[in-house]
Amino acid sequence: MSTVGDEVRVRRQSETSHNETNYDAERGAEGQNGDRLQKSHIAASVHESRNFIKAQRQPAERMTTVIEKQTSTDLKSLAADIVRRAMNGGASAAECVIREGDEFSTLVRLGQVETLKESGSKSVGVRVFFGQRAASTYSSDFSREGLDRMLGSALELAKITSEDPFAGIPSADKLGQLAGDLDLYHEDVYSLPGPDRIDYARRAEKAALDFDPRIKNSEGGSFDAATGCKILANSHGFIGEFRRSYCSTAAVPIAQSENGAMQRDYWYSVARTLKKLDAPEKVGRIAAERTLRRLGARKVKTAQVPVVFDPMVSTSILEHIFEGINGDSVYRGASFLAGKLGQKIAGENVTVIDDGTMLGGFGTSPFDGEGIPTRRTVVIENGVLNSYLLNTYTAKKLGLETTANASRGLAGTPGIGPGNYFLQPGPKSPTDLIAGIKQGLYVTEFLGQGVNLVTGDYSRGASGLWIANGELAFPVEEITVAGNLKDLFFNISEIASDLEFRGSVAAPTIRIDGLTVGGQ
Repeated sequence: MSTVGDEVRVRRQSETSHNETNYDAERGAEGQNGDRLQKSHIAASVHESRNFIKAQRQPAERMTTVIEKQTSTDLKSLAADIVRRAMNGGASAAECVIREGDEFSTLVRLGQVETLKESGSKSVGVRVFFGQRAASTYSSDFSREGLDRMLGSALELAKITSEDPFAGIPSADKLGQLAGDLDLYHEDVYSLPGPDRIDYARRAEKAALDFDPRIKNSEGGSFDAATGCKILANSHGFIGEFRRSYCSTAAVPIAQSENGAMQRDYWYSVARTLKKLDAPEKVGRIAAERTLRRLGARKVKTAQVPVVFDPMVSTSILEHIFEGINGDSVYRGASFLAGKLGQKIAGENVTVIDDGTMLGGFGTSPFDGEGIPTRRTVVIENGVLNSYLLNTYTAKKLGLETTANASRGLAGTPGIGPGNYFLQPGPKSPTDLIAGIKQGLYVTEFLGQGVNLVTGDYSRGASGLWIANGELAFPVEEITVAGNLKDLFFNISEIASDLEFRGSVAAPTIRIDGLTVGGQ
């Protein structure tokens, strides 16, 4: 059994199968991929924040620990200087990324501190071009010798790489950043003394354990806090900087029924500031309630019934859409939505928006991974595919304009990630939506993968609650939900009003018709 420490504290290994620079690496919480395991949704919601701070923290061949703290001004000057030195070394274009961050995490299990971690990191990366040849390197060594080695390696590598006619940084006229305070950074996430941080985790777990005598065990309570800074400079004279913060608390209790069967579930709260973080007692109570409702789960007979997706798993539908509209997938011909611009791909009630400008958003930033101001893009409007999500490279490949969705780590070609990516809510409450279903399935967890993003075939293991006569009747498990994404998007018959951002990807409760629930 994996522990809350493995997953609640944001998967120490990067879970971006889309690669470190894609989807959740910089802006996107993960970031989303929150449905891959039920507990991993805790990780997904804070994934983008932690990955922003930790992106590309890969082992360097030569690494030197740097003790001294540099000011923001120092780091911006350093980034500009590395770009200048790259150009003096013969590069036709160059860009430099510097990241710096601090993080704290603690896990309390059965009242005892199981893990306690506090760390800081600083790293730098450079990408250089010789015409249409490009190379990148990165380092955690900020000594003069370390920076010289990093830059020298990039310049030498760029001379021997293959040419790519679409390579290059954005033109100067596209560069810039949003003005004003985007409410991304709050110092209070680090204001608590160590014992109080531990107490957050202990209180969340205790509230869950005390809620009901059937709560017999716990995978723990946790508290995390992190801050990070990113600086980007390039040879067109652009230099930008922004800071982010986040904090979270979570609980994962285990319940046991009279016959000895055990179930576990979780709950969490995540925010950019302590002021908006839910009380640990509330987190623990909800975690306990969610766990208890899973006791007594049974199988159901195979049937084609309405399927309702809880908001914690409805984001998976948006993630599948994201893979379909990701410019990388589109130009490679690996997307079931390739060539569908301007066509109807979903029901008229479906509108999907990507907005990197929302104040305080988990996917908000003043500029994307290439220095282009973030923006609001209506991806799907009333069922019609309006736009793919693109960076400069994929836009050139497809003959389109970038949507300012470049996402990157320290090295390599920028990938594509979402801003605040969400499904527009509808008018009904979740209770009213469920009330209209005579027999159906309410999904709270998906297990494993079973989605072919080329053909659209969809089949996933699931568990949740059975709906009978408009009410949640009893828990179910060991079932599958199957269909095809091309039909699924048209069969989203109702969308509830309960949109809540618990990460950079968000969706309300949704009802989908036409799916087959496989059971006995």
